[in-house]
Amino acid sequence: MSDLVLVLNCGSSSIKYQLLHAESAQVLASGMVEKIGEAHGGCIVHDDGERELVHEGSIPDHRAGLRQAFEMFRETGIDLTTAGVGAVGHRVVHGGEVFWQPTLIDDDVLATIRDLSVLAPLHNPANVIGIESTRELLPGIPEVAVFDTGFFHSLPEAARTYAIDAKVAAAHSVRKYGFHGTSHQYVSRKAAEFLGRGTDELNQIVFHLGNGASASAIRAGVAIDTTMGMTPLEGLVMGTRPGDLDPGIIPHLMRVAGLDLSQVEQLLNRNSGIKGLSGVNDFRELGELIDQGDTQAKLAYDVYIHRLRRYLGAYLVDLGNVDTIIFTAGVGENSAPVRADALAGLDSWGIEVDPERNKTRAPGILRISPDSAPVQVLVVPTNEELAIARAAHELVSNPH
Repeated sequence: MSDLVLVLNCGSSSIKYQLLHAESAQVLASGMVEKIGEAHGGCIVHDDGERELVHEGSIPDHRAGLRQAFEMFRETGIDLTTAGVGAVGHRVVHGGEVFWQPTLIDDDVLATIRDLSVLAPLHNPANVIGIESTRELLPGIPEVAVFDTGFFHSLPEAARTYAIDAKVAAAHSVRKYGFHGTSHQYVSRKAAEFLGRGTDELNQIVFHLGNGASASAIRAGVAIDTTMGMTPLEGLVMGTRPGDLDPGIIPHLMRVAGLDLSQVEQLLNRNSGIKGLSGVNDFRELGELIDQGDTQAKLAYDVYIHRLRRYLGAYLVDLGNVDTIIFTAGVGENSAPVRADALAGLDSWGIEVDPERNKTRAPGILRISPDSAPVQVLVVPTNEELAIARAAHELVSNPH
């Protein structure tokens, strides 16, 4: 079975894709389709490692975006229909209580993923379109769904249960599911390899800090808690999402500000978090504003750090003792100030950050704690595409 895998991550208005060898991790090509369905600004950037192709123009829907991306593959010498693709791996955001393992997609699985759109209305519909499109474009090639919620299927009942009417919760699948699971699992395993230990020997806290952000507590390789909940809105402050919020704010805004449900959803998903507080959601821009003395930008940063530290404290208590703290994703891997401020003043817990190591920019895993520190603090680059590719290749090579 060929280990060449096409990985697709279809968002509500974008598609990220990568063609790679699962075993060697060699990437043959990657790209991004952006602003799908918008009247202006549609763009596809395709990179084959030697040159970059750019397509600009309206992209009416995900199917059109994928067809154009396939054409860009052909322009750079790869015809996906004859290249020997062994599997297509799809990042699917929500598996509900039905799916947690990588799953070979058939008509029934696809129908269930579509039904689960009620739990992820911004994401699962796009995932379904991606699956339908590649079925048309690459007929006969096995397709595998890898679920963002899968790693957190193990959450203890007390951690996954919301304190609302139990019958209402059961009838409508209301519980904590967690997201970014592929990343949390991948970096926790890579950290264990780096330390020369098994995941079953370690208690780990992972901070996946990108535009979306989440943290997890992992005991012996099994997640026992995470910050995101039934939806990706709960938990840490994010680029455009607020994280934890008094639920009473929602009816208050609907009653007093006159917002309807769609406006509230837009506010919480697109215009909150760092952007809502400062006007920007890129941490580089936020840092520039802080350097210029912008007090709102500084407040946004302080709120962000406050929430990180609050969950760090909670997970230290949940785990009892911690061997490793991991930072990953765009902000986690690139913002030395965030890492330093999140862990400042915790020497008595055995948690320290070496200032010089923390400033280092280098490929691969980076240890930023002193050699003498009891808790290993690591920066571990995430690679969700590779994790999805390997899961898809393994399943297709060894079907259950």
